[in-house]
This record gives sequence, structure tokens and C-alpha cells, in this order.
Amino acid sequence: MKIVVDAMGGDYAPQAVVEGVTLAVKELDVEIALVGPKDVVQSELNRCGCPEDKVEIIHASEVVAMDEPAITPLRKKKNSSISVGINLLKESGYDAFISAGNTGAVVAASTINLGMLEGVERPAIGLVIPNLKKLSFLIDVGANAEAKPEHLLQSALMAKIYAREVLGIESPTIGLLNIGEEAGKGGNLAKEAYKLMEGRIKNFIGNVEANEVYTGKSHCIVCDGFVGNIVLKVSEGFVESAGKLVKREIKKSPIAMLGAFLMKIGMGDIRKLVDYSEYGGAPLLGVNGVVMISHGRSSPKAIKNAIRATKREIEHNILAEMRKELNKSYCPQQD
Repeated sequence: MKIVVDAMGGDYAPQAVVEGVTLAVKELDVEIALVGPKDVVQSELNRCGCPEDKVEIIHASEVVAMDEPAITPLRKKKNSSISVGINLLKESGYDAFISAGNTGAVVAASTINLGMLEGVERPAIGLVIPNLKKLSFLIDVGANAEAKPEHLLQSALMAKIYAREVLGIESPTIGLLNIGEEAGKGGNLAKEAYKLMEGRIKNFIGNVEANEVYTGKSHCIVCDGFVGNIVLKVSEGFVESAGKLVKREIKKSPIAMLGAFLMKIGMGDIRKLVDYSEYGGAPLLGVNGVVMISHGRSSPKAIKNAIRATKREIEHNILAEMRKELNKSYCPQQD
């Protein structure tokens, strides 16, 4: 198994990326192909003391910046670490691609260079999130901001497969994120998507309201990329702001400080649950290849866990399962 990693992707690249790769090759049974300027990558590998028998360097002379247009690797920087890395998946011996770089660029390059799975019109980014019971899978969180009802149906099918095969949920439930529980709520997109899912998706439980995203009401929660990205960013902002607010208020009272000290172990577990670095990345589903998108602020720990999550996708042969289930879903009988 060889996983391709964009050495130049992310706010802290290449240092954090190479450190994460070093952790991964020491702890996980994987081989890595690091893509980026050869001299820069080699220097970082030397600094980290990475076992070089587990790492291959693939030279790419260009880097797509975080603020560049999504089409940059397709038109202007065809020798970027994103373009070169994704194109490696078309060759034998390379099983997946991971990047913490420009999300739009990764989505665009993956869609054009790898193509789409049969039965899927648009890609979708899924995200594993904690809930009061265990885990949920939220899709789409940013790949397709202008979705059609059919796109949400396809996202629901892919989410079901991912939750079953990778998260180990035997019979995952599917919910549609909406402004109310009733079938007639929401705009035309939500209403039409509801009808499609109701007729085609086994275990479709109907609408899920925003205040139920983290309750565990549904294993999979489906929405368009615009709404999903807002949910993601609001959640991240709330966690960060809540943590700072709690620290500020605790410092005002000696009793509160004592209580915080006594709760330290439990609070550590809570922080671990909401820490994105524990989950590593978000799979880009629908493209004809295994692609993982990591947070732009990914730490070495987040990169290591992205590699762990990607390894799990490969081991569960997620692409083959997607192809099989998507083909079945377009038969006349209910999925």
C-alpha cells in the first residue's frame, strides 16, 4: 500500500506534513510518496529522521497557494504538488492521495483528472463528526455549493456506503438536513431531495434539523456543500470560542479553578472528541480514486490520522464498494 501525500499542502507545510508522515510510517504499516520540490522535501525528511526506505519523493516544482483559484492546477500549474499527486493515482502502485492544501484545487483536479464514478454527477466532501452516541457522517461540507436534488441523493448513497464500510455501522440511517422535521419544509431543493430519498434510500428517516446534527439522531446527514460548509465553520468557531470563554470565566473564581482542576481528565476526553486532528481529514467521494482532504491548519498529528483514515478506506476497498452499490441503486427496486 502506497499513499501519495502533498508535501506542500497546508498552512504549516512542508514541516508539519513531513513530521506527520514520519509519525505515520513509524506507527502504521504504510509506504508514502511525498510530492513537492525534491530538495525541500529531502531536507525536511533529514530533519525529522524519517525512515527513508518507507518514503518515495516525487518531484513537483510548483505549489498552489491557498488563495489561488480552484482551476489553477488545471490551467496554470500543471506541475504543482496537487496536480502531480492526483495524476499518480492513474498509475499502478499508488493507492490514494492526501492534501491539506487548497480544497477547491484538490476537488477540481480530482474531478477532471480522475473522472467520476458511474452514477455520480458531482463530488462531495464527507466529514466524520462526534455526536452524543458515537459518530455521524456529514456530507457535503464544501465540494458542491450549487446542488440539484439528484446530487443529494447520490451523496446519501455514498454516505451510506462509507458509514457501513469504513465506520463499521451495519445499517446506517440517512437524514436530510432541513429547517423542520415535516416533509414539506424547506425550499425546492430540500423538498425534491426528500421525495427522491424517500423512494430510493433504505433507512431514510426524513428531515434532521440543525439542532440535531450532534445528537446522533441519524448516522448520515445530507446537505448541499454551501449549507454543510456553514455547519462546519460555525461548529469550529463555536468550539474555539467556547473554550476561550470557559477559560476566561474560570479565572474569575478560585472555586471554579478548583472545579476545573478536578475535571481535568474528563475535559481532556471532551477536547479529544471535538478535535478535528483526531479524525485527520474529509474523504472526497464520487471521484474515481481515493482522495482525502485535510484541514488547512493540520498539525503533524492530523496528517498522521489522515493517513490512518485513508489506509482504512483502502483496506475496506471503498471504491469497489461504491461502484457496486451505485450500480445497484439505479435498478428499479428500492436501494
